[in-house]
Amino acid sequence: MKAKFEKIEPAFGSSFTVREFADANFCNRPHWHVHPEYEIVYVSNGSGKRHIGDHISYYEDGDLIFLGPDLPHFGFTEELEEEHVEIVVQMKEDFLGGDFLSRPEMKDIRQLFERAKQGISFAGETKAEVGTALKQMPRLSGFDRLLLLLKVLQRMACSTEFALLQASGFGIEVNTQDHERIDRVYNYVESNFQGAVSLEEVAGRVNMTLPAFCRYFKRLTNKTFTQFVNEYRIAHACRLLADEDLTISGVAFESGFNNVSHFNKQFKHFTNTNPRAYRKGLKKIVR
Repeated sequence: MKAKFEKIEPAFGSSFTVREFADANFCNRPHWHVHPEYEIVYVSNGSGKRHIGDHISYYEDGDLIFLGPDLPHFGFTEELEEEHVEIVVQMKEDFLGGDFLSRPEMKDIRQLFERAKQGISFAGETKAEVGTALKQMPRLSGFDRLLLLLKVLQRMACSTEFALLQASGFGIEVNTQDHERIDRVYNYVESNFQGAVSLEEVAGRVNMTLPAFCRYFKRLTNKTFTQFVNEYRIAHACRLLADEDLTISGVAFESGFNNVSHFNKQFKHFTNTNPRAYRKGLKKIVR
């Protein structure tokens, strides 16, 4: 999918960017974009989708993520209907000078920046404490804002309440023809994942033979097309599991699986747990 380059310029007198979105009309930014800055995103509440590079997942009860540079992604509140606050902080690796991260006092933050290249999601007290700090940041300026950012980075760097999203850019910076082909593939899957997905049809949509498309997709994404479709379906299922009115089999069918046993097997493969245990975990998060 072609990622739109986003040009980010800090305000005069600042070395990084802080933006606050509290209006749903401005929070929803569904376009697929990429930028060389590191990015912290805090969403105060609600549930939504993370689509970062080749990673797809859902969050519940708000989110706190830290993304490395050149990781293409959608906005994280595009499907969020609840009232919420979103804080976005963006900075380049050398925003405090080329040698700043090499200082011994910055060891933990340097390691955090390295982990962020795969995308990091934070939970628990870390999410709550950092979220509170980030909500203060737009109302600060100058030295106080910078000092708070360093405290936020250190808090995330020392946290154990995180998960690596294992996201990668997979061939985003490729030629125009590849951009157009992947865009068609994504649009096809998004429109058809709840029903029958035809490998022959998607190959035809990008004007390739079936064997050529299979090789092409694997080279570009490091996964088979079937793996990608199943991952997309499981991500959708994770969202549906938050709805207690749906049975597990109902979630499976709504996510494009016509066999509950196969759904359970694929869910275990992608999440290392089963749908029932995942739902129980969501209940704990909500409480």
